[in-house]
Amino acid sequence: MVTEQYVGVLGAGKFGFALSQLMAPNTNVLLYSRRSELVDSINTQHAYNGIPLPENVAATTSIEEVCGKCQLLLPVISSVHFRKVIHSMAPYLTPEHMMIHGTKGFDVLPGELDEGFKYEGFKRRDVKTMSEVIIEETDVIRVGALCGPNLATEILAGLPTATVIASEFDEVIKTGREALSGSRFFVFGSYDLRAAELTGALKNVIALASGLVGGKKLGKNTEAMLIVRGLREMVLIGDLMGSSTKAFFGTAGIGDLIATATSDKSRNYSCGVRVANGESIDDILANADEVVEGIRSLHIAHYLVEKFNIHAPIITTIYKIIFGGRAMEDSIQDLMKYPMASDVDFV
Repeated sequence: MVTEQYVGVLGAGKFGFALSQLMAPNTNVLLYSRRSELVDSINTQHAYNGIPLPENVAATTSIEEVCGKCQLLLPVISSVHFRKVIHSMAPYLTPEHMMIHGTKGFDVLPGELDEGFKYEGFKRRDVKTMSEVIIEETDVIRVGALCGPNLATEILAGLPTATVIASEFDEVIKTGREALSGSRFFVFGSYDLRAAELTGALKNVIALASGLVGGKKLGKNTEAMLIVRGLREMVLIGDLMGSSTKAFFGTAGIGDLIATATSDKSRNYSCGVRVANGESIDDILANADEVVEGIRSLHIAHYLVEKFNIHAPIITTIYKIIFGGRAMEDSIQDLMKYPMASDVDFV
């Protein structure tokens, strides 16, 4: 049964449309986009790339309108633009609002990475999760994160999956669950917000590495080893960032990691495949339909690894391959010979 209230989705990429489609049986949806032609198309044709959208999904170019109509807001904006958009929303937000973001990346102060920031000189405390950005920029108190194996293409195709809403507030989890739950979309809850956000950002880095392995057709044995050892490196960085370990082994952690690091529907995995097949990262990013979050997260993760002397050979190696021009074959050989000590030493 559809309620009279609206839920706002900010970001009209593929994931924003998927969330809108999921919530439409439960509530009216107002989708924000800066692109007026897209908004007009949604409001007149009720479709996205040929996929029908329910009549109770509307679109707007007005930040003020979406904040005014919607108590629950779901920003799914790329991390590089996240702070700017949230800052623009701040005048229209109050403690009455709730926010559950679906952005899997990092914010870095004191500069924007894509605006001349040199990926160096920042401190650990300058690396922010998206929930921290919301709290810093607005009066919103009740925040959460949408995490888990949520490949937008599969959701739009009606395939079943689950997600995690992580928040310190029961009300956020309950309200988000009511808006999103359906016969093909199950919503778990978690109070471990920081860990869930960190797993979401770091798994994209390992997905890039897995794509490199897939592109070179090195087999499922190597892919499986890389994913498991990559999980170890995710946990170590999470520990540096003050995170617990538990969420890394749940739906938001290893569940999302498996989906993102093994599917050609994953932008990060596909990016790794293309690099392995000889395309330059500059050409890939210039022609990408949507942001490849793993590239930005790789810069940040690599800096943290180097700065704090974390044992993370996979992250170090893929950074050298993607940005240093190192040959894949040499890199794989180095990883295979790297002394690993214990198999499981991070739980």
